Amino acid sequence: MTKIAIIGSGFIGRAWAITFARAGFDVALADKAPGAPEAALAYIEGVLPDLAANDLLNGASPEAVRARLSAARSYAEALEGAVHAQENAPEDLALKQALYAELDAIAAPETVLASSTSAILPSRFTETLTHRERVCVCHPINPPYLIPAVEVVPAPWTSADTMTRAADLMRAAGQSPIVMKRELDGFVMNRMQGALLEEAFRLVADGYASVEDVDIGIREGLALRWSFMGPFETIDLNAPGGVADYVARYQQIYERISPDQWRRVDWAGPVLETVLAERRARLAHDALQERQVWRDRRLMALAAHKRKADKDIGA
Repeated sequence: MTKIAIIGSGFIGRAWAITFARAGFDVALADKAPGAPEAALAYIEGVLPDLAANDLLNGASPEAVRARLSAARSYAEALEGAVHAQENAPEDLALKQALYAELDAIAAPETVLASSTSAILPSRFTETLTHRERVCVCHPINPPYLIPAVEVVPAPWTSADTMTRAADLMRAAGQSPIVMKRELDGFVMNRMQGALLEEAFRLVADGYASVEDVDIGIREGLALRWSFMGPFETIDLNAPGGVADYVARYQQIYERISPDQWRRVDWAGPVLETVLAERRARLAHDALQERQVWRDRRLMALAAHKRKADKDIGA
């Protein structure tokens, strides 16, 4: 059976472990922190029944998925026989440079080394590696077992074979890879999310809308379409003649408002007090964890609904 190594078994690593094990892979978790892989496995055991209840284990039982997971005593043990290693270390450049030097020396040359980094360009921690052509970024939206999009990002020296193997593995694991042609700060998803957050903070800071009104605009508006189609398909369907017709009709609106969107608002400035006050009025700080559990269960229900809808369409 195909083996995956999870390097770093914290918040992201344990989520990747579920993703790969659910897809039928053998998964070995390793971490420099004593007891971390075992703690991750205990967490996973608590999540699997909820996934099974929502039919999100590909027909397998929680026990069968759990049996595919193991704790490794070292990185070397986790990497032995692995075709793919998913690294989940903190967002620290010096740490990643040292870690990849270690992994590159241990892993077989054919093993793909993939980073979950959301902010560091792969060229910055791979340039001096002996086998740098087999390293890329596979950046998920957490948790990947509920949100399938994953960015596959090359360094300038990443081989085409590495990119193909990484993207194919992600598809085999049930993910939807965004295969970038070259690296770019922020990749794809954070650049799009950042553009939206910039406008959200600006609208609140300038007194045009409340925090909740902005959230309503996404939650009860744009996100309803975005949960099953992207921005290009959205505009393609929002004008009688398709995307070219949409551009002819509406580009002038966005052209007019675009200069206003060049000005940044400091997220940590006075607007933060407003955002914090309004958010804590709606959700107390000590209720955040409970709400996170609620969010993940709603994501499970949405993922189950989308899978069923996709099957019905394909039938």
